[in-house]
Amino acid sequence: MKNTSVFTGRSLCVIEDFTKEERLYLFEQARILKRAMEEQDEATLSRFRIDDRDFGIYEVFLEDSTRTKESFRNAANFHHAKVSELNSDSSSFNKGESYADTFFTLSGYSNTIFIVRSRLEGVCRWLEESCSAYAARNRLWRKPAFINAGDGRHEHPTQELLDEFTFLEDNDYSHEELHLALVGDLFHGRTVHSKADGLTIFNRVKIDLIAPPELAMPELYVEKMVDNGFEVRTFASIDDYLDQEDVAKKWYFTRPQLERMGEQILKREAQLRHAITFRRDLLPNIAEGTKFYHPLPRHKQHPTIPTFLDSTPLNGWERQSINGMYVRIVLLAMIAGTIGSEFKSSVVPKSVQREEYIHEVDLAGRQPKEKVISEGVQPIHNGLVIDHILRGEDPTSIRDHMRLISSVLGLDEAKGGEWVSTGGKERECFKGIIFRPGNVELSRKHLKRLAAVAPGCTLNLIKDGAVAHKYRLSLPPRIYNFEDLGCTNEACISHPDQSEGVPALFLRRHDNHFVCAYCEKPHTFKEIWKSRNK
Repeated sequence: MKNTSVFTGRSLCVIEDFTKEERLYLFEQARILKRAMEEQDEATLSRFRIDDRDFGIYEVFLEDSTRTKESFRNAANFHHAKVSELNSDSSSFNKGESYADTFFTLSGYSNTIFIVRSRLEGVCRWLEESCSAYAARNRLWRKPAFINAGDGRHEHPTQELLDEFTFLEDNDYSHEELHLALVGDLFHGRTVHSKADGLTIFNRVKIDLIAPPELAMPELYVEKMVDNGFEVRTFASIDDYLDQEDVAKKWYFTRPQLERMGEQILKREAQLRHAITFRRDLLPNIAEGTKFYHPLPRHKQHPTIPTFLDSTPLNGWERQSINGMYVRIVLLAMIAGTIGSEFKSSVVPKSVQREEYIHEVDLAGRQPKEKVISEGVQPIHNGLVIDHILRGEDPTSIRDHMRLISSVLGLDEAKGGEWVSTGGKERECFKGIIFRPGNVELSRKHLKRLAAVAPGCTLNLIKDGAVAHKYRLSLPPRIYNFEDLGCTNEACISHPDQSEGVPALFLRRHDNHFVCAYCEKPHTFKEIWKSRNK
């Protein structure tokens, strides 16, 4: 490596792995590189080259690709590095080998950057974690880095980078504002899903989502856009969109993937295609200066951008595709440490604060209060009482969830029972109560599990008829290291059906949902337990 920088050895698993400031640096470097390439300025081009035949760049494409694969191959060849490709047809994946074991082996053969496309979502994040540990315990002198070249319906961050660069080009490199129409299959399209976070490089963003309901953007990504401050509007077809006056000058088309959606959708194929395909008769409604984009490939029989538009000023997709190689050359150079040593971030890293979510109530000196016994509940002399379970929800939901709590805490075989009660003064507000008599011991691990499965509850440990310990529990910021956790997304690398042995890990979101650390699917605290999902 020529230099080291904040980018050296970094992975790009999702677009947010690089901050807004870091991406703007990348785009400025891509602008310099592109100009040097057009002028064949070899002195400038050499500044970007890794120029090390022992530096290993490995392409692992387990799904078909033309543009992404070939642009990365040509970008890697530009760098005069060692470029390899895994033949998935004859690889050990077909012998039942796990992703981790395959990449452990490849990491040990002096390969540093892996470019991975897979149908499994979150695979690069898992490989980043597991191969970093492998490199450390085997004293590899380079920690492998991973670039996500598309994982299922999740993300395609390098496509997002080249899209953002092209938008900036057509914005005279201003990132003040962007008005963009997303047209087509917004349900399956990972390139449009990446825009929910990617377009935050612009200070003000207005997004128009144009798709019939069957192809609409998943609510998860719409919520992300709103949370990121985007103004979001929806339209069922291009005709509906053009019936109003506030039309974007940048349109981003995607191909409909109707083959994934079953016979009922295919029966309406012509109608759905019509809603998202541009037609010649619509040209008079398009303002001068408008640009169309497309991640490609374009369907030869049913193109959403017909070929008659190729020779018009609307054509932004060809330059967009060419930009892919420039952006990927720069990305590889940054991760290799060839460029970026001069970059200084103005963002102060946030210090990680330990958040306590198990609060023991100090019982010393507390004045005893008159006991208020919930209807149907008898006091116990020794044991535990979990109170305020799902307070405010309906009795059926509470009863169902108490069965889950009992299973998660391993209380199914113990004596005792569960009650739904109103208790106290709030006679219309239901809550659940679990009680177990006897000498019940709960470890710190049990308390963590209880906080994750029943946030907001109160745990009372009873001894000799009095409360010996009392805990109030809130939702943990992270939950992991429990074998009975499971992501519900069947395409996730951590889903049990994938048999990859990836332990589930969930992170709490601002709205108190848990998101899978790999595929980013949101879950409620009720949904992350395998026993609930059988």
